[in-house]
Amino acid sequence: MTDLFTNSKQAEKYAEARPSYPAELFDFIASKTPRHDLVWDVGTGSGQAAVVLAEKYKYVVGTDVSQQQLDHARKLPNIRYVHTPDSLSLSDLHADVAPPDSVDLVTVAQTLHWIDLPPFYEQVRSVLRKPDGVIAVWCYVEPVVDPAVDAAFWRLYNWSQPYWAPQRKHVDERYQSLEFPFEPVDTEAHTGPFEFVQEKEMDLNVFLTYIRSWSAYQTAKEKGVEMLPDERVAEFREAWGGCDEEAKVVRFHIFLRMGKVGA
Repeated sequence: MTDLFTNSKQAEKYAEARPSYPAELFDFIASKTPRHDLVWDVGTGSGQAAVVLAEKYKYVVGTDVSQQQLDHARKLPNIRYVHTPDSLSLSDLHADVAPPDSVDLVTVAQTLHWIDLPPFYEQVRSVLRKPDGVIAVWCYVEPVVDPAVDAAFWRLYNWSQPYWAPQRKHVDERYQSLEFPFEPVDTEAHTGPFEFVQEKEMDLNVFLTYIRSWSAYQTAKEKGVEMLPDERVAEFREAWGGCDEEAKVVRFHIFLRMGKVGA
């Protein structure tokens, strides 16, 4: 995953154009953890989730394999950002992130599909408090704007499939196909997915910046393919209504899996 953000411009695009997450999502998650002392936010990126979690928990440790992403993260007194390698041993995890049985909540926003799950789940089980420590992971799927923009978007998205990593299918499948070996929390009968919606106002330039923040966009560019040539930008402009500066409401549907570590 480190090669997705090997330069500051790509990380800046990600921080600018990606959606935040709705308050209802964090309220729901926080209601399921008996204690609110420590969160480990994995793949924290520019800190989109970490800064909200810091309002609900005493301390947040946000980790990421991309220093370029962390450089764009918002700093708060109760957030500690840690640049981690692709492979993190249990001893390094305990030394640099959190001791065993000390974490109330592990969160992974829009990142779980990039992670090697068996060793990661071992780490999660090691640091979460037993038996009620919670892991919450979520992803958001393709944006919804209006029929004209959506049609242009889906023409591009379908065309772009060869440039997506195979892991992208897990997002398209709303994380239902990912291994998630945890117990349902509280009174929930299952581990999800639970659905939420986030809205973000974008003009056309920001919407195109969102597309340029895709890992697939970077992959195509490395292969000498421009995913947004002038003619495709013109297609989006026509669908947008001809005015680049017009702000439209873009809706992102978010799907949450959540479970507790158990005894």
